[in-house]
Amino acid sequence: MADLSINLAGIQSPNPFWLASAPPTNSGYQVQRAFEAGWGGAVWKTLGEPIINVTSRFAGLNFGGQRVFGFNNIELITDKPLEVNLKEMDETKRRFPKHTLIASLMVEHKQEAWHEIVKKVEAIGVDGLELNFGCPHGMAERGMGSAVGQHPDLIRQQVEWVKEVAQTPVIVKLTPNITDIRFTARAASQGGADAISMINTINSLMGVDLDKWLPIPHVDGKGAHGGYCGPAVKPIALNMVAECARDPKVGIPISGIGGISDWRDTVEFLLMGATGVQVCTAAMHHGFRIVEDMIDGLNNYLDQRGIASVMDIVGKAVQTYSDWGHLNLNYKVVARIHEETCIHCNKCHIACEDTSHQCIDIVADAATGKERLVVREEDCVGCNLCSIVCPVEGTIEMVEIPSAKAPLSWNQRQAALAAGGSCEL
Repeated sequence: MADLSINLAGIQSPNPFWLASAPPTNSGYQVQRAFEAGWGGAVWKTLGEPIINVTSRFAGLNFGGQRVFGFNNIELITDKPLEVNLKEMDETKRRFPKHTLIASLMVEHKQEAWHEIVKKVEAIGVDGLELNFGCPHGMAERGMGSAVGQHPDLIRQQVEWVKEVAQTPVIVKLTPNITDIRFTARAASQGGADAISMINTINSLMGVDLDKWLPIPHVDGKGAHGGYCGPAVKPIALNMVAECARDPKVGIPISGIGGISDWRDTVEFLLMGATGVQVCTAAMHHGFRIVEDMIDGLNNYLDQRGIASVMDIVGKAVQTYSDWGHLNLNYKVVARIHEETCIHCNKCHIACEDTSHQCIDIVADAATGKERLVVREEDCVGCNLCSIVCPVEGTIEMVEIPSAKAPLSWNQRQAALAAGGSCEL
């Protein structure tokens, strides 16, 4: 079996699967049960001043028959006193010394406040610190969380304060509620952060009760924006991880967060630059034992490819992720429909005819008189829509058409034109 252990900025973990700082890591009882189930690490629910939470707190988005496709919460950080959390963290680390225990921290914008809490949590032997600059609600209204995470200068300053006293690696958790996450990631790196984690939750309103005309969830007749997470946010998170992984001005390891539900999601994040992953919604939906399938799936994936260590795939796809201006304009694919598996639902024809490029014809077979779907390849632009809406996997294949023309990107074309040359598409 492959070696699943990871090293994230000096933090050792028996596997890349960590529980994110969230309700599943709210107590020693929970984290210890998670470690018994097989999780390699856990980021303790954010420590700070005792908070009084509200009810109700959560809302789920069901889509296409899938429950909890998206998840929203208005819950804040830990509502237990710091001393209680520290005692439970100490007990947990003593029981599970080989598992990774990270302390998530959030305090007011004061140097002495950061120094004080860092010294207290490191005294119990945590493996690292995660600075929560991402919480989009409640704490942001108090000048913490994403209120800091949206300002690179504040991130840099507070990371510098932490690094003045920290003896363990420092991870900075970033908010996605920003125009370009690379700027805050760079600020964390400039401040001395050893790693970054992303993404925290996205500002959201889950829905409105059509009978009561109230936000979902609501508290005594009023609602507030919350943090959105779950499988629905994975594409957003994966893009932000990839953008930071390929940015040389960031240059520090990444802990990937956002919609990770199984081992396949994990591999995608690792290939796009994450050294490990953090999971929340999937554990809340299915329980801690989902990690068993994650571990087995990742092991099988690596073994089938003869890969000895999970660290060997970290970042291997980053070089393939670029900007639109670098894409080859002379590359062409077209759709081809495999008649033997087509169920003649005509969804591809409807989608192409109504919303794409009108290049799928319904034709009658001369011998049988039965109708079949045929792609006019000369008119197909290779948009992929037909293959996406087709309900039978593999029935519509996107096939590359060899080109006699040399690869040519938009940037190359514009450079050639500016130099007085000509470029033929």
